[in-house]
Amino acid sequence: MKKVLTVILVAFIIIQFFPIDKTNPEPTPGMDFLKIKNTPLEIAGIIRTSCYDCHSSETKYPWYSNVAPFSWIMKNHIDEGRKELNFSTFAIYPAKDQAHKLQECIEMIEKREMPIESYFVGHQNAKLSDEQRKILTDYFKREKTETERKMSY
Repeated sequence: MKKVLTVILVAFIIIQFFPIDKTNPEPTPGMDFLKIKNTPLEIAGIIRTSCYDCHSSETKYPWYSNVAPFSWIMKNHIDEGRKELNFSTFAIYPAKDQAHKLQECIEMIEKREMPIESYFVGHQNAKLSDEQRKILTDYFKREKTETERKMSY
């Protein structure tokens, strides 16, 4: 048992020498969702608190992002989140894709799939109340409708 614990400890120490890249992509002025949609401050605050760490180029890495293997899991979540939806480059998406991404936001929030449960470990303030979920889904529905309306021109 002592040998097993020693091996685990040594392995844990060794993996600390393989940190994640915490470099955020450069901001793209004029491309951010909150700016291009002129999002009201209250709603923008909810989105920043509950979505932006994984779905933007403005990730704030907490202290535990320095500890492998937790850092690797976190980095994977961030990379996947940005791949699915990056609010920082939202204007780059064609209008049809913007509408689709807004629909996905609505569905994920309504199904309580976003924010993911594991995110709450270090971010209790990111939990969405029922009222906040309604505010966000109503807002995303309005923006989706507006995006689709502009597409029909």
